[in-house]
Amino acid sequence: MSSPESGGAAASAGSPSWWARGLLFENCSCQLVCPGHMHFSQACTHERCLGYWAIRIDEGAFGDVPLAGLKAFIAFEAPQHMIEGNWTEVVIIDEAASSAQREALEAILTGRAGGSWALLAKFVSRWLDTRFLPIEFTEDPHAKHARIPGLVEASITEIRGRDRSQPVTFENIFNQIHASTQVLALGSTAYDDGVIRIATKQTHGLHSTFEWLVG
Repeated sequence: MSSPESGGAAASAGSPSWWARGLLFENCSCQLVCPGHMHFSQACTHERCLGYWAIRIDEGAFGDVPLAGLKAFIAFEAPQHMIEGNWTEVVIIDEAASSAQREALEAILTGRAGGSWALLAKFVSRWLDTRFLPIEFTEDPHAKHARIPGLVEASITEIRGRDRSQPVTFENIFNQIHASTQVLALGSTAYDDGVIRIATKQTHGLHSTFEWLVG
């Protein structure tokens, strides 16, 4: 498939135009649905919101660098009112990425390359060192799974609606990084890097097919 038409957010100074499409899924410590997901000014369920975003890029390019096939995992800790800032985040990129792809994806996900991630980066006061580790994503008909050996085991399972063959969805919802249609799920995660620790069971989860365009 060809790249999207131009017209997205402007790239940051020194960064090329870029675009990406793929799968984004998440789980956090909030009960369904995470209030902060709806708007950062709403109080999350607990004093600190702990969670992750799992990203699989199916198509895309950062200037001349191809992004298809890349995977990343972002763990975060945020205050109950996420809009206050003071988030801690770590970006983990699949070690299979080339040197150029690592640089490109780190620039995107830390906000240095502009776009939606640049808006989220404004809330982060502490960045842990980016890590390059083997990331495994698998899918069942109604579930998504993420695994980084020795660091994270995570999964989300779609919530079934009245029509048991279909999931429950959000429609026409605004979110910086997700698509406007999102599939609701319950997630469970075990993650501990020594700074951010996530231990959830059947809490807020969802997934969408994202499209990001800058330049």
